[in-house]
Amino acid sequence: MLAPGNGKTRTGRLWTYVVDERPWQGGWAPAAYYRFSPDRRGGRPRDHLARFRGVIQADAFSGYHALTQPASVSDRVGRGPPPLIHAACWAHARRKFYDVFESTKLPIAEEALKRIGELYKIEAGITGQPVETRLATRQSRAVAILDALRDWLTAQRRRLSAKNALAKAIQYALSRWEALTRYAGDGRLAIDNNVAERALRGIAITRKNFLFLGSDTGGERAAILYTVLETAKLNGLDPQAYRADVINRIAGSHPINRLGELLPWNWQHQPARLAA
Repeated sequence: MLAPGNGKTRTGRLWTYVVDERPWQGGWAPAAYYRFSPDRRGGRPRDHLARFRGVIQADAFSGYHALTQPASVSDRVGRGPPPLIHAACWAHARRKFYDVFESTKLPIAEEALKRIGELYKIEAGITGQPVETRLATRQSRAVAILDALRDWLTAQRRRLSAKNALAKAIQYALSRWEALTRYAGDGRLAIDNNVAERALRGIAITRKNFLFLGSDTGGERAAILYTVLETAKLNGLDPQAYRADVINRIAGSHPINRLGELLPWNWQHQPARLAA
């Protein structure tokens, strides 16, 4: 982000929150929500999610820690962050072992990848299935694999120095085991948060094209645009055509009290207009 006045740049942050219930046949349309901030303080997600209740599926960023703590006395009178439930991400845990294997080719790292791969094979077979089916399959197949994996990782951890890269990968998983296995007890949850990771790919790619945000205000506007365009993509729309049509309607005669009709999941294609 440009830093006017000193001829330099500074780092801004874009956060994304995504809901996608299609993997378990949920009733809500998918949506992505972006927020901009000039820093990465833990208070940012607390403010973003101040009115949210439920499960947040995310990596191990320490800023989420306060969101999942039991409510204090002050929280009960509405002055503190709401308690959320954290479900950890197996893709992040797997990446630790993958990096070790790529650099060392250690059999233990390879075996860990193999066992985690078995969990992902189960998920591939239940994507798009109802909640009850997903939960039953995980309980009958994934839980046994998870239990065996925990015992195996614990045994391997005892054999390694704490400073060893493989030991750190194992410790990352074991220290977050409850959060990592939470998905096995809830058919609505995913095994990882890759849906949010994919929502950030566009930013990671396009920032190399436009290079900079101009200001904090520019960052906030960018977050709004990303919210609209990524949500359109999640709903199967061409984001450029969708944006152009919505802008034309807003600039025209579309009533201000019917803006809800223009949300991606309500928007109707108009082939003739889009072709023009």
